[in-house]
Amino acid sequence: MLGLFGIGAGLVAIGAGLGIGILAHGAMGGMARQPEMHGKIQTSMLIAAALIEGVALFGAVICLMGINP
Repeated sequence: MLGLFGIGAGLVAIGAGLGIGILAHGAMGGMARQPEMHGKIQTSMLIAAALIEGVALFGAVICLMGINP
């Protein structure tokens, strides 16, 4: 049972990494098409990445709380 919590935390980390990667891919494409919007796109991307990281941290903590020493 102990391994399932670790697997859950790993899945949360993988999901967050994929989400941020997709977000960055879209932002880089947007910046390449409209360089004048660089600042707004970058700011929006960083805010969204921070929200994804917050959800991922919350999910990892929930998974790791299931481990009782």
